[in-house]
Amino acid sequence: MSAIEGLVAQAMIGNGAALVLHGDAGMGKSALLDHAADLAGAGSGALVLRATGVESEGDLAFAALHQLLHPVTSLLGELPEPQRDALSAALGLLAGSPGDRFLLAAGVLSLLAEAAAPGGLVCLVDDFQWVDRASADALRFAARRLGTERVAVLLAVRGDAAPAKGLPELRVGALDDAAAAELLASELGQTPEASAGRDAGEVAVRRELVRLTGGIRWRCARACGR
Repeated sequence: MSAIEGLVAQAMIGNGAALVLHGDAGMGKSALLDHAADLAGAGSGALVLRATGVESEGDLAFAALHQLLHPVTSLLGELPEPQRDALSAALGLLAGSPGDRFLLAAGVLSLLAEAAAPGGLVCLVDDFQWVDRASADALRFAARRLGTERVAVLLAVRGDAAPAKGLPELRVGALDDAAAAELLASELGQTPEASAGRDAGEVAVRRELVRLTGGIRWRCARACGR
């Protein structure tokens, strides 16, 4: 949680950065992305762009990029002409081929910077392992070059897939027994003192619940932050 909060906070003051969240299905990566989106809207008023990789669209070039950047295509006119034309073609807004891959990727970076100008930008991509290669290449390029841009990029990857090499990573796993028990108590509105006084039968039930849910995992980013 602190890593994500720090990433967003730093981006809002001009220290752009990216982070890859690795974890098995159900560990709460999507909830953590939701938390990042909430942080963006809490006080800073940053714009949030989101996309989700779709396995069936993995062979459709620029599908994920279109999903992510569609809300800010009105800003394409602010880009240098070569970048604008390459990115416009990739997004289906201009006839012809995107052409030079460098110009396309540079266009993505420039467009993110333009979108961040008013109040910062948080860019979130879930199931990045299923993002089409053309989109993934352009997003990785931009994520490595955020520099002083007010942009935070979070990519969630399922399992041990490694489609975002070269970017900082954070492993999202199950809570340990003590933390899971504390989270469960907080969800039930109990204080630590009240939880400590529960009878043996209730203790056994809670212990089994923690075991069955794999440490309760990261069901909700807000709950995990309590």
